[in-house]
Formats: sequence, C-alpha cells, structure tokens
Amino acid sequence: MRTVGTTPLVVLLIATSSLRKFFPSLSFYDSRQPNKNRFCSLLENAICTLLTKFEVLGLLMQSRMASILFKIGLFLSVLCLVFSPSQSAVMSIDLGSEWVKVAVVNLKRGQSPITVAINEMSKRKSPNLVAFHSGDRLLGEEAAGLVARYPEKVYSQTRDLIGKPFNYSKSLLDSLYLPFDITEDSRDTASFKIDDRVTTYSVEELVAMILGYAANLAEFHSKVPVKDAVISVPPYFGQAERKGLLRAAQLAGINVLSLINEHSGAALQYGIDKDFSNESRHVVFYDMGTSSTYAALVYFSAYNAKEFGKTISVNQFQVKDVRWNPELGGQNLELRLVEYFADEFNKQVGNGVDVRKSPKAMAKLKKQVKRTKEILSANTMAPISVESLYDDRDFRSTITREKFEELCEDLWEKSLLPLKEVLKHSGLKLDEIYAVELIGGATRVPKLQAKLQEYLGRKELDRHLDADEAIVLGAALHAANLSDGIKLNRKLGMIDGSSYGFVLELDGPDLLKEDSTRQLLVQRMKKLPSKMFRSFTQSKDFEVSLAYETEDALPPGVTSPIFAQYSVSSLTDTSEKYASRNLSSPIKASLHFSLSRSGVLSLDRADAVIEVTEWVEVPKKNLTVENSTNVAPNISTETGAKNSSEEINDNTEDGGNSNTNNSTIEGQGTADLGIERKLKKRTFRIPLKIVEKTVGPAMSPSKESLAEAKRKLEELYKKDTERRRTAELKNNLEGYIYATKRKLETSEEFEKISTSEERQSFIGKLDEVQEWLYMDGEDATAPEFQERLDLLKTTGDPIFFRFKELTARPEAVEYARKYLVELQQIVRGWELNKPWIPKDRINEVLSDADKLKTWLDEKEAEQKKTPGYSKPAFTSSEVYQKAFDLEDEVANINRIPKPKPKIEKPTSNETDSSGEKAQDSSTSSDNSSQDDKKARDSDDSAKEKVELEPEGHDEL
Repeated sequence: MRTVGTTPLVVLLIATSSLRKFFPSLSFYDSRQPNKNRFCSLLENAICTLLTKFEVLGLLMQSRMASILFKIGLFLSVLCLVFSPSQSAVMSIDLGSEWVKVAVVNLKRGQSPITVAINEMSKRKSPNLVAFHSGDRLLGEEAAGLVARYPEKVYSQTRDLIGKPFNYSKSLLDSLYLPFDITEDSRDTASFKIDDRVTTYSVEELVAMILGYAANLAEFHSKVPVKDAVISVPPYFGQAERKGLLRAAQLAGINVLSLINEHSGAALQYGIDKDFSNESRHVVFYDMGTSSTYAALVYFSAYNAKEFGKTISVNQFQVKDVRWNPELGGQNLELRLVEYFADEFNKQVGNGVDVRKSPKAMAKLKKQVKRTKEILSANTMAPISVESLYDDRDFRSTITREKFEELCEDLWEKSLLPLKEVLKHSGLKLDEIYAVELIGGATRVPKLQAKLQEYLGRKELDRHLDADEAIVLGAALHAANLSDGIKLNRKLGMIDGSSYGFVLELDGPDLLKEDSTRQLLVQRMKKLPSKMFRSFTQSKDFEVSLAYETEDALPPGVTSPIFAQYSVSSLTDTSEKYASRNLSSPIKASLHFSLSRSGVLSLDRADAVIEVTEWVEVPKKNLTVENSTNVAPNISTETGAKNSSEEINDNTEDGGNSNTNNSTIEGQGTADLGIERKLKKRTFRIPLKIVEKTVGPAMSPSKESLAEAKRKLEELYKKDTERRRTAELKNNLEGYIYATKRKLETSEEFEKISTSEERQSFIGKLDEVQEWLYMDGEDATAPEFQERLDLLKTTGDPIFFRFKELTARPEAVEYARKYLVELQQIVRGWELNKPWIPKDRINEVLSDADKLKTWLDEKEAEQKKTPGYSKPAFTSSEVYQKAFDLEDEVANINRIPKPKPKIEKPTSNETDSSGEKAQDSSTSSDNSSQDDKKARDSDDSAKEKVELEPEGHDEL
C-alpha cells in the first residue's frame, strides 16, 4: 500500500485555516454579525483537530481518501468566500425638486449599516442647485449662497424639467420667477446658457452634476468608491423622464441598479422592522413635497418560505394603487405668500413700481417667504423682513396663520384629491385603512393636517416615518437587496407596479387600422419587472409605436400619448426569400418587450416566424433491436415518434444541419436499408432589424453627443478639483501665517529657543508673503501657494522643533529613567520566580540599562551647555527609541519558557505485553528499525483489508 505524503494535508490546511488571514471579513451575510467569522472558525478548528488526530494516531490514509478530503476542504473554502460580505458600498439618492439626500449602505464593524451622508456643512440634506459664476461651477451649499445675489446664475428645478417639452419648461420657470436664459434644442427640450452666454448645458447634464455631487458625498462618507445606486423618482414620472434620469446618471458615472418610486421607498422603510405574520394591513402613504402631491395604497402581508430546512415567515408588500397631482406642492403655498407680499410692497412704494419685474428682488422675497411659512407652522403670526428689497428700499411686514390659510383656501381641497381617488378606486372603507403615513416637508403645515384629520375622521395622524429621510433610507434598503456585494439580514419583499398603462400600435402595408393593430401591452400597476410577447401575421416591413393607455392621464407636460417609435425592417426581404417554400402557415412577426425594474418599457427584439413543410430524404431504419445493446431500444422508439411530427426551431436561415446529432444517435444499433422521403415541419426564426425613430423629449441622444457631454462634465470635475485644492492651499498658507505670527509675538517660550534677530527675520518673511497673498496672490495657482508655504516652513520648522522639544525632551527623559527603576524590580522577579532564565541574558540587559543611564547623564549635561537657539544635543525621539529597544529586549527574555523535565528511559532489555522486544532508547538505529517493522506490519494488514473491497473512484 502506498502511503500518503504530507502535501495534500498541507494544502488542505492552508485552504482552510489560512482563510481568515487573507480574508478577515469572511462570514455568512448578517448585518449585525455578532460572531463575524464563526463559520470559518468552526471549519478551521474541525479540520485542524481532525488532522492532528491523524498525526497523533499515526494513521496512514489512502490517496483516494486524501483527495476526497481535499475536495471537501476546497469546496467549503469557496463556500466561505461566497457568503462573505464585500467591503464595497452602495448608495441611494433621493432627488427632490428642492433638496437631494444621500444614504450609504456599508457593512463596517462599529457603525450602522445604513446611514445618511452629510454634506460639507454637516447637513443631512443638500440644496438641489447648480451655479456658474466667474468661470467656476458651484454645487449644493456653495450654489445656495449665490441665490439672492445672482438668481440668473443658480439653476434649480432641474429634476422637474428633465424629459419635458420646451414650452412646459418655459411656463414653469416663469411661474416661479426664475430668470434663466434657456433655448430650445433639437429634442424640443430646454438647454441652459450659462454666464458666458456661449456655453449651454442640457437638463440631463445639470442633473448629472447634482448626481455626481451626491456620489462624492457618499464616497467621502464611506471612505470607499461608490458607483452603484438606487435613485428615487415620483410615481408620475413617465418614460421620457425616467430615460432622461438614467442618462444623467450614466453621464455622472453612476451605475443605476434601479429607479424606485418614492412611495415604494417609504413603504420599505415602514415595513422593514415590523411583523405582518399575524395581521396584514392596508397603509396609505400621503406625500406632499415641494412640487407635487401623491397618495399610494400599499398592502402589507407575510408568507411562509423554506430557509435552511426551516419554515420562516417573510414580510412583503404590494403597491395596489397610486394617484397624484404633479402641480401641487409646498412651493404653491409659498407662491401665494410671495404674491401677497409683492402686492403689499408695491402699494407701499407706489408710483407704478412692480417688484415682480426684478429677478433679484423676487429671489430675496422668495427666500424670506420660505422662512415665514416655516414660522407659521409653529406660530399663529410670523414677521417678514427683507433688506434692500428693491431700489434700496427695505420691506417689513407680518402675516397671521389665519390670513395664510385664507390665501390658500382653494389648495386645501385640491390636496385631498389624490387621497380620495386612491380610496375610491380601491373599494376600501376608511376604517379598513390601518394607517395614513405622512411624508414630505409640506405635510407639516397645520391646516393640511387638519383637513386630512377631518376627511379621515381621525384625531391623530400617523407620523412614524421621518418626513425628510424615509424615502432615501427605504431606497438604501432596496439598493442593498439588489447589490451583489452587500446583503442585510432583514428581508422585506417588494412588489411595485407601473404607474401608467401602455398600448402597442402597429402601422404598415396590409395592416388595417382595427383592434388587432392597437393592443394593451401593459396594464396599469403591472408588476415590475416584466416581459411581454406579441405575435401577429405580417409579411411586410412595419412600424411599432408605444403609447400611454389613455390621453386623460399623461405625465406632466406631455401632449402626445406616443412616447416611442420603431421601424422594423428586413421582413419584406425575408418573406420574398421564403415565398417559394411550402409554407404551412402565414408568415408571422413576433415582438419581445420588457418593462424594466426602473419602469422603462422597451422593444428588445423582433423576429420573423416562418413555418415550412417539406419532403426530406432520410435513411430507412431497421427498428429491430440487437440483443447485445441495452440502450438502442429506447433510442429507436424515440426516433420513430419524432419522425411522425417534428418541429425544428432554427435561428439561421439554413436549418438543414439541425438534426445532425439526432441522426448520429438514431444510426446506432440500426441497419441502413436505403433512402426514404418523409414530410417534416420546420420553423425558422429570422431576426429583424429594429431602428428607433422616436422624436421629442423621449428621443435618445446620439452616441457622439453623449460622449461630448461626458467630456464636458469630466473637464468641469477636474477644474472643480483644482479649484478646491487651490482654495485649501491658500487657506493653509493664510492660517500658517496668522498662527505663527501670533505665537512668535505672544509666547515668551520662543525667546528661550530663538534669538531676537531670528524671530524678527522670520516675522519679516511672514509679512512679505502675507502682502503677496492679498495683492498678487489673489489669482495664484495651487503650486504657487504650496511653494511659499514650503519656503516659510523651511525657516519656521527648526524653530518650532526646538519649541516642541522644550517639553517633549524632559518628558522622554523622565519616562526612560522611570523605566530603568522598574527594570531593577523586573530582574529581581526573574531571580525569584524564573530561575531558568540564563544569567548571561540578565547580565546583558543590565549592562544595556547602565549604558542607557550613562548616555542620558552625558546628554543632559551636554544639553545644559547648549544654547536654546542651537541644535539640541539630543531629542525626545532618540530617548524613546533607546527606551523602547530596552523594553523589547526585556520582553524577549521574559518570554523564555520554563524547560520541560527530562525523562530517563530504562537501559535494561524488557519484553512488552505483545511479546516483542523493546530496544535501548540510546540506539537510534534500533529505534528506526523497529519503526520500519511496525510500518510494514501495519501496511500489510491494511492491504489485506483493502483487497476485500471493490476498487473505488475519486469523487466528491
């Protein structure tokens, strides 16, 4: 019998026990992970114990057993890798009309798996603003500082303009008194001219800038690259808006895992920590944000599922319906106040003055009105004060909550319509609704809450969710669920549906405008994602149009229900090519559609389906089966069934070789008796050419324009990075000058380590650079700031080093001398408790301690003779280094183990219980001979046992 070498065992040990060394994060997915490596630890310990027992017992394994064990170890090792969480992170972005919020999912020990990223001002939400001023691009908080001074340079409402026709965008901006310079582009959408009046940016490009800003916040928060994201959208977003947002994310370099409807994000956050196994419930999510209002009906329930052999209850929710008003939000309430105060200011000034004609004045007024509205939410009266509102005239006034509610009287009833509609179409009664959860900033208005309470007949409204962050946190849960690298322990199934129904319209030769050419393709609230298939008789090229189901419910700004058009060609040529064949049925065209997880409907593939019946020559078969073949009878019988009626699906035009493998199989065990003709039915599927012909806002830009847009954004990003670096270096230089001058002029300690001439010379250099900083340095570059900072530090660093050593050097000496005293106690402990430590090692460490003491005495004496403004005789780092070296030497000696007692073996010859003679332990050759004999005996015995068993094969 051949013995097993150590190599398989070593490889197995490395494959298991070394996993945690190279992959410290290995574990089954568990967001809390109390025992992070429990699986790999158990695996490692079990196999190591097994191998140790094998070594102790001296068992000899067969190569087959070693191979099996190695494969098992390798399989379990790979299993560890499969279930290990990634160190990557994903993000969610709640892109609102006014604000943008970012949440990050990052499984790191010691922190919450889902957190909201803060911006540069330590705020949890950032303004959705992009500004261009003096050649610089500003985002978020930086742009917000320019709104009142340069309203025409700070672009807002970009989310609500994406995918919208130019006229709609123009009307919306005018109604909000936003003085942007916009032009109509080739897709009938708005493009923005920035302050140089030459460069233009599309809405998608501006949105891409905000998304890139959000991604930077996520990366700064998580400290790892973040590219995968889930982005929330309002439910009324149509196809053009969703496609435009996906293009914007592509330009920003973000991989969108999915777009998620805002109400679905809120539902995820609501249900993630609840148990619905005992009771299902209907919950309405009512959201009034900045620019829109909607109500969504969601059904929460639970179902049983098998997991690791156990039955568990899994929570889930399904969106039943959603209704909206896309033109009613908190900004509509603010506009009523803006109009009211504008009229009041015009009356105060008189002389036909209209403050509405001044964009800067309206920007100031809108900014203050927002604060006034917030005050009215908590008080019955609020003031408003605007300095230099118009023509250097100040404006001050007050308004009561009662007057504010009167100004918005017609809006309160409109705000209830989405809630009423969703309940009306659901057929549910008010008492069947478990909760009405309020989200969105505008739901904080007391009058709106009162109207909802009155309609629902409830004293209290449900506000269990954070009105601002519920959507972004729920979207983060969805991102974690879709990500390959991150898995959370909590589960909540989500079934969302399409907010719109879609129809398919066909047009072409031989197609009559009838019901068959207009078909319902996607019914409203159809599950996302889904795939659809449609087939119809057609032999000529045709066109396909995708449209919204009804013209009464179109996305905001959309005037035509058709949102996508395709031309399907090559069908005519294909039909002519196969016209001479014996067609068993008319030629058909099949269309394959998909409704993505993001709610985008697209035509994925078109095929021509041709069925031909032909006589083909096949070899005659003798179905007599030879007795020597056991498999042939089944093959022959199966073949006979196929010959009677066979359908072949060929993806190429030539389908003659499709049965090669079957013919080979059929030929086995049969005799060739000649040729016969049989009737066979063949089906050919010929791919057709699809060309998109969509026009308008839903049209996809060309690859060239997308590449150019991405190049522009990359240049802006590089410029922004350089600008921030320049500003940072400028601040560093300015801060260094002020801090250094203050220390030199106020601290008396500097007089001990520097001469008066040295200080005055240094201060002169600081003044010189400071003067340059505020004169010629205003437009300096980053390298220039860095160069002057380095020049100042060349002079200042030696001074500050000596200043630091004034206190650091005595502290280091005190530490070293204290340890020398402790060392004497350690040595006495060794002599009492560890007598096995060699005396020469102890003497060596005592000698090194004396050397350190002597060195300290000499250096301290030398330092007393050295002036404070000169180079120190020794430094604190030198002292610590020598002390630490001595500590390491002591630690090494302290770890010397106690020697094991020697066991003397008997020298006389004795006979063991088996009758075999034991050899003298001092003779190594005799011991070796005895071991060889035992190994041979064990080998022969094992061989006898193995020969009784059938030969095996290596397998897992």
